[in-house]
Formats: sequence, C-alpha cells, structure tokens
Amino acid sequence: MLEYFRLAYRNIKKRALRSWLTIFGIIIGVFLVVSLLSLSEGLNRAVMGELQAVGSNMIMVMPGEGGYDMTALIGGQELGRAEMDAIRRARGVEVALEMPWKIRNVRWRQTSDSVLLWALDFQTGTDVARTDMGWDVREGSFARSGRREVMVGHLVPRNIFPGLEVGDEITVSGRKFIVSGILRSLGNREDDNSIVFDLPDYRAVTDTTEGTPIALVRVEDDYDIDLAVSNIERALEETMVRRRGDDSPSFSVMTSEAMIEMVESILGIIQAGILAFASIAILVGAIGIMNTMFTSVRERTKEIGILKAVGAKRKHINKLFLVESGMIGLVGGILGTVMGMGVAKLGEWALAQNADALFTIQAHFSPNMIILTLLFSFLLGCISGYLPAKKAAKLNPVDALMYE
Repeated sequence: MLEYFRLAYRNIKKRALRSWLTIFGIIIGVFLVVSLLSLSEGLNRAVMGELQAVGSNMIMVMPGEGGYDMTALIGGQELGRAEMDAIRRARGVEVALEMPWKIRNVRWRQTSDSVLLWALDFQTGTDVARTDMGWDVREGSFARSGRREVMVGHLVPRNIFPGLEVGDEITVSGRKFIVSGILRSLGNREDDNSIVFDLPDYRAVTDTTEGTPIALVRVEDDYDIDLAVSNIERALEETMVRRRGDDSPSFSVMTSEAMIEMVESILGIIQAGILAFASIAILVGAIGIMNTMFTSVRERTKEIGILKAVGAKRKHINKLFLVESGMIGLVGGILGTVMGMGVAKLGEWALAQNADALFTIQAHFSPNMIILTLLFSFLLGCISGYLPAKKAAKLNPVDALMYE
C-alpha cells in the first residue's frame, strides 16, 4: 500500500499546477464547513449556556403568541399590573418577577452615555437571580432594596464608564444611585453592558408605573411545572378577558426546558443551512477531482498499458487511481481545515472587539469534527476518482500501448 501512495505522490507532483487547482476546490469547501460550523457551534454553546443557567423550575411569560414574540420583547406589548397579579395568584407560583428594561441617559462624574437599564425587585428577586439565573458579583455585593443601590454589568466599567468602581455614584433622571456591585458576565454583551435597578427606583427614573415585556416565574418546590403553566394560562385568560374584553387573549407561557428546545431547533436549522451552503462548494470540488482524474487517465493511457503488460491487474490500477484521488482530497481537507480554524479564530477575535456584538462567541473545534472532516475529504476524493479508476482498469493493454 505504501508503494501506491509513493506512486500517487509522484503523479500529483508531476502535474503540480492542475493538482493544486483541483485541491483548491476542496480547500474552499472544507474551509467553509470548518469555519462556519465551528462559529455556529460556538454560538450554540453561548446561547444554550445562558439558557441552561436558568433553573428547571422557572417559567417565562410574555405577551403575544408563538413562544418568542419579537414585538413584545422590543416593547410593543407588555404585561400590566393586572396580569402580574393574576400570575402571582396562580397555584404553584412562588415568585413572579417583572423584568422591564429601557435605555436612559446615565451620568458618572463628567461622562454621560445612553445605557440599558434593567429592573429587578431586589426584595423578592435577588434570591431568584442568584440561585435560578446564575447571577453573581465580581466585586462588591448585591444591591439592597430601598437603599438607592444599583449593580452594573461587568463590561460597564470597561466599555461605557472606564474606571467606574464599587461605591461610585451615578445619576439617572436627576436621581443619584450608589454602585453596590459589579456583576460577573451574564453570558451576553447586552446584559453585561447594562445597569440593574431596584424595581421602584426603575419606575421612578423611567417615569413608568407598570408594564413589563417579560415575567419570570419560579414554581414552588415539588409542584408540577406543567400544572403551574396551565394555572398561569387560565389565570391570564380570565384576567385579560375581564379587563380587555378580548375573547382570544394572546400570551406565551414557556418553561425553561421548552425555551431550550425551541432555541435548539432554531440553531439546528441554522447549522443545517450552513452545511447545505458549504456542501455546494464541496460538490464543485468533487467534480473537479473527477475531471482531473479523467484527464489523467487519458494522458497516462500508455503508462497504464505498460503496467498491465508487466503484470499489473485491474485491482492494482484501481487502487493506484483511487489512492491518487484520495490524496488530492486529503491534502485539500488538511489545508481547508487549517484555514477554516484560522478564520474562525479571527472571527472570534473580531466579535470580541465589537462592543455591539450580542454574544461573546468562542469557536469550537472538537477532535471528532477534525478527524471526520479529514476522513470525509479522503473518502470524497476516492469516490470522485472511482469512475476514472474504473475506466483506467478496463483499458485493454494492447490498445493502451498503441495509444498516442
């Protein structure tokens, strides 16, 4: 078998320009697969890591239908005080938290900037944030209710107010607040560049009295979460019909597990689309290998005749051309993998430098992905070279020797 590889290498080197042009076609396809899939897997891990930080006994309630209503999340629809009271009255609900947000101008020393403000009821929500949402402070302590204290995302002292420290004073809408703590990363840049206020303080600085685009509910221990979902849905339906006269009130009640499944499905579709897109380039590369090998058979007809004349059998000719086409695929796979990993790391770095990027993505390269990519590249080359190899093996030695 080693002799086959030696002969294949000699033939590839002999036709270097054509071989490299063919290899380039495989490089492009493998490069796209490795770079895009590794970044999409990094995105998948970033999003799923954030969702999985939410406890399994948590429920998310949003206005609108379909589980993820973008209109609701950007402020078009909100749950009012009546809806929140209905959720809290539902059986199985331990805590129901409003989590509204708005962008407001924040001043620190002589610096002023627009910052995303979040609200959390510190009196009832701090325990939920710590135990069920994965919140923790990097410096300082959790803010206390009624003290005009706030917590800032861990990127605020770096991106928005460089040098901001625990104990500093910020001003929002003419009201002063003390920074009690700097949070550890919450998993995405939007949250990490925000400031968390106590709910009453948030209402004061944003001049609102009610309304939230999302409510986070913790279910009582040992209470069936699906039954709690049904209770919340029934309570909201009764409240909305009575309050608004709406015969078909629209809202979504989702468990954390249902949210994870939905996001997994969306990310799976994205990855399938990426793979389909990259497969087109790989297919073009495979056709290039086949074309190159057919040309090689035609050019080496006399050489094949000589090999057969000295005793080479069909299986030997078959193996020679299959190994040669497989080597072309393997070289393209190796170079494409290296390039794909390099570009994915470059993309990771670029996203890390972009303050507006929603997530910090780390390109993920698994050993299995690399091994399978290289194996696939070699097999693709062999498959592409099968018909040319078969044609070469069938050549009549006498006719081959007379070929000019």
